[in-house]
This record gives sequence, C-alpha cells and structure tokens, in this order.
Amino acid sequence: MEIRKAHFPGRAPLDAYGDGGFRFANMSHHGSLLCVPSGIYGWDLKDPAAFSAAAFQRVFEEHEDIEVLLIGSGSDLRPLPADLREKFREAGIMADPMSTGAAVRTFNVLLSEGRAVAAALLAVD
Repeated sequence: MEIRKAHFPGRAPLDAYGDGGFRFANMSHHGSLLCVPSGIYGWDLKDPAAFSAAAFQRVFEEHEDIEVLLIGSGSDLRPLPADLREKFREAGIMADPMSTGAAVRTFNVLLSEGRAVAAALLAVD
C-alpha cells in the first residue's frame, strides 16, 4: 500500500473546522491545511511559533497566483515575525494573520468572489 501526503487537487470552500481538523469537498482532514491555487494540502504545522519561510515554501512557489494569504494561527491571533512579513511583501503577497475561524470564514467569502486567495490554517480543537 502506498501512503501519500494529503492533497486535494483543486480549490474548495471549507465546510467546517474544529476537533483538530477540517471538512471540505465531502471529505475530512485531521490536522492543519495549506490551501493554495494548486490544491489543498495537509500541513504539518501545529504551533504558530513554527511559522517560517520554509513552512510557507509552497505559498512562495505559487506567489504569482496569490494576492492574499490568510493565516489562521489557531484560537487566537498571533502576529507574524517581521522577517516573514517582509518576505511575503517581497513576493507581492498580502499576508493577513487572524484566528483560524476568522481565516476560514474570510477564505470562503474571497474564494466565492473569485479572488486570488490562499490560506494557511492551523487546526483547532
């Protein structure tokens, strides 16, 4: 049996979050998510203290198709480190940290409007 990293090859609204995961496209995923133009990926991060350029590598790889990155930092808003904010700015991405719940709701609205949005979402209980 081959076990692959979680990946949904498309864009989809997020139907629910909580209990350590997310529901979307009639599926569920336990853990954090990275939603970028190429699809929805499982994301190994659990703590906003781990936010780094390496953690957002896939976002930087797809920066030409992303205007806004919503960063769900868990139950509470956690500001981004200055060097990471600068790296997003250099890539032409407006990075907006907020709680995961707010990020999910905002992602769904912007996605429905056809905006060039991405989301990095830490799972919450």
